[in-house]
Amino acid sequence: MVRDYPQEERPRERMIKEGPEALTNQELLAILLRTGTHRESVFNLASRILKEIGSLNRLHDVSVEELMHIKGVGQAKAVQIKAGVELGRRVAQKQKAPSAIRSPEDAAAYLMERLSLEMQEIFYCLYLNTKNQVVFEKAVFMGSLNASIVHPREVYKEALKWSAASIIVAHNHPSGDPAPSREDIEVTKRLQQAGEILGIECLDHLIIGDGRYTSLKEKGYI
Repeated sequence: MVRDYPQEERPRERMIKEGPEALTNQELLAILLRTGTHRESVFNLASRILKEIGSLNRLHDVSVEELMHIKGVGQAKAVQIKAGVELGRRVAQKQKAPSAIRSPEDAAAYLMERLSLEMQEIFYCLYLNTKNQVVFEKAVFMGSLNASIVHPREVYKEALKWSAASIIVAHNHPSGDPAPSREDIEVTKRLQQAGEILGIECLDHLIIGDGRYTSLKEKGYI
């Protein structure tokens, strides 16, 4: 148990003294978990979670429900783990994000990590100011892309709220192939037309695949 360790060897104390980079994956996860169970220390629980999910990267993919299927992990611990993983992902994304998005390559770099690992289609919007900096971002729709589902009203509602000068929309293809479909092209045209009426330019529609992307602007659809 944690109480059996000398105080200077406990993960929290070591993090304060040596920094988080000095801790193992097991120790960092143990800090997120905070406590073990009546029969198992928090260290053993953390080690078993990492073993059962297969790898550290899988923490991004597993759901709260899947974590709760692991013995000793209730809803509270599962939510704590996912919250920690999501915070780390957001920090990493912000650090890699360009100060301004001026090209399809910039937009793809900003969105690739967010969308390429998702197992279902997500329609994502970036709202930009006059300097092409992201002022807000949001997953607007989830599920198979359909022109009747992706309604311009929902996309541009946030643009008006944040006084965005322009938007970039994107969605992923879980198959890994970023080739545009007929529905993708139709949605793009509807959003572009709505933006022209509102005076908010739709700069691009990116389709994110497995490490690849397609820009509908580069394809001539915008």
